[in-house]
Amino acid sequence: MNLHEYQAKLILMEEKVPVPPFGVASQASDIEKIIKELHLKEAVIKIQVHAGGRGKAGGVKFGKTPEEIKKIGGDLIGMKMVNGQTGPAGVIAHQVLIAAPLTLVKEYYLGAIIDRERAEPTLIASPEGGMEIEEIALKFPEKILTVPIQLDGSMRPYHLLRVAKFMGWTGKTQEEGIKIAQAVAKIFIQKDGSLLEINPLVQDENSHLWALDAKLSIDDNALFRQPALAQMYDPTQQSPYEVAAKEHDLAYIALNGNIGCMVNGAGLAMATMDIIYYAGGQPANFLDVGGSATAEKIAEGFNILVSDPNVKAILVNIFGGIMNCDTIAQGILTVLRHQPLSIPLVVRMEGTNVEEGKKMLRESGLKIVTADNLADAAVAVVKEARHGYTY
Repeated sequence: MNLHEYQAKLILMEEKVPVPPFGVASQASDIEKIIKELHLKEAVIKIQVHAGGRGKAGGVKFGKTPEEIKKIGGDLIGMKMVNGQTGPAGVIAHQVLIAAPLTLVKEYYLGAIIDRERAEPTLIASPEGGMEIEEIALKFPEKILTVPIQLDGSMRPYHLLRVAKFMGWTGKTQEEGIKIAQAVAKIFIQKDGSLLEINPLVQDENSHLWALDAKLSIDDNALFRQPALAQMYDPTQQSPYEVAAKEHDLAYIALNGNIGCMVNGAGLAMATMDIIYYAGGQPANFLDVGGSATAEKIAEGFNILVSDPNVKAILVNIFGGIMNCDTIAQGILTVLRHQPLSIPLVVRMEGTNVEEGKKMLRESGLKIVTADNLADAAVAVVKEARHGYTY
């Protein structure tokens, strides 16, 4: 789960990380209030969306007078941002962050991730901030340092000194930098982070360090023990299909194709998408209903697929292990009896109670294409997506 920049900054501030004074506005009256409270004569205004590249998309601007701040802030509230991270549908900024400007002398990068190869949380530091870490790795690989974070969120003193030396910090800047690095490590572990970034971490003309921007993503699987963070979830930053899937505990990711997929098990879902590509089609989504889904959950997953106007055909590929095939069939029929389809449906089932499930589909009187193996199912759904039929 992603947090907005202002939410990440509030969490950083809890650990005494220096953050320039800011306010968050969702309407014009909020902007006027922030200008008065922070005594702003000029300000940086940034849209709050769950995507990077805001500056290039026109979502970060500078107001040189209070009147200009109000004008820019009002224009940015409600802005739709579209780039490679948002997808063609884009995301809408319902809030803007308004912050006092700083005089920047130097920009750094400081972040934390899970290093999958080493299977450990890792602090990432670079003296080249202000750009994506992937870009830094490509252009300046020698300017990236990684050191391990302990499982309790602490860091070894010699690792902290190594970070400070690598960043070129001395004197009070070194003291501040080490404290910020310790805070990043602590927050990352305590908040069950999957990513924490301060980019850029900047040094001002007085050699003080500030978190000018911040990004924090939380491991969805750990939200049950992070109730305060779970309350920060913003459904406006996701498609209605992703929101519906989250409400019903379904694993769903929207893609750019036109073949809707409903599968049980992540590995089987990946294989299903691969074979659809191999057959010449493109999947519209990843939808894993889980190994022990009920008929009701199947119905909800199916509703998500049929609600997507980009879906021109649906492939249901189920291996009945824990979840019986007749349960799958019942979920499908529940939806179709209340909402007749106008797009093709291909079903491939195998496993527990498969004959019962197939019989239920055959005797339903509904036009459902069945397949005995995944290869045939993929060929059939690609063909149906191209030509289509109606009930």
